[in-house]
Amino acid sequence: MTWSERTVVRNGVRLSCRDSGGPGAPVVLLHGLAGHAGEWDAVARRLSPAHRVVAVDQRGHGASERRPGDVSRAAYVADVVAVLDQLGLQQPVLVGQSLGGHTAMLTAAAHPGLVRALVLVEAGPGGPDPELPARIDGWLDAWPVPFTTRAAAVGFFGGGPVGEGWAAGLEQREGGWWPRFDRDVMVESLAENARCDFWDRWAEVSCPTLAVLGQSGIIPPREADRMLADRPRTQAVSIPGAGHDVHLEQPEVLLGLLSNFLDTCPSTASEG
Repeated sequence: MTWSERTVVRNGVRLSCRDSGGPGAPVVLLHGLAGHAGEWDAVARRLSPAHRVVAVDQRGHGASERRPGDVSRAAYVADVVAVLDQLGLQQPVLVGQSLGGHTAMLTAAAHPGLVRALVLVEAGPGGPDPELPARIDGWLDAWPVPFTTRAAAVGFFGGGPVGEGWAAGLEQREGGWWPRFDRDVMVESLAENARCDFWDRWAEVSCPTLAVLGQSGIIPPREADRMLADRPRTQAVSIPGAGHDVHLEQPEVLLGLLSNFLDTCPSTASEG
């Protein structure tokens, strides 16, 4: 698969996208907080023969605008809508991991006519969590940046495919390997998640939905149970032995779930 680098600009904010091209039904991939579009490469390669796959560096991340100013949930959603519009993506399936999944959920809720289906990977409506910004700040503060070598970064992030996936989001400059984001932007991006409840948005999603959870991920069982209670037609799968980075830990398992789900989704559909 050969990516084409595409740029979408909304209100002066530059968004970098990787586009597989092709005539297939579109799939849009959204990474999580502090992530990057390249995390999806293993999944995208396998989807691309049958689908037009677009992986987005969301605002504040990767090759996109590093300090966009507005990092509200509404800004992230409006970016997705701009990507669909400017790249001509009709009725895509939105696939998002973690914060990217939250963005995908909000987009599907606010713009039901634009989205064919929704896949949440280790993501859900969540709820108020005042300690969340401090936890994220502490997590990012623990990164020993700059990493002296790329191999050191891979090891810090756990080695294997997960370590490689996270290290691929770094850039080499000024004597080491650095994140392609600013910590304060990441913390601010979660400000609304720390204080708001999004269960009403979850109830407004009307398209077919697949929720993929890691057995040892971050979505509490009570949240998953409520998701299914509020929208019982949601398909939900827990992947044994997987954590939060399901797409990096077990891409083949995730790919199988995605492929089956995509094959059964009608081109346009609604559900209660």
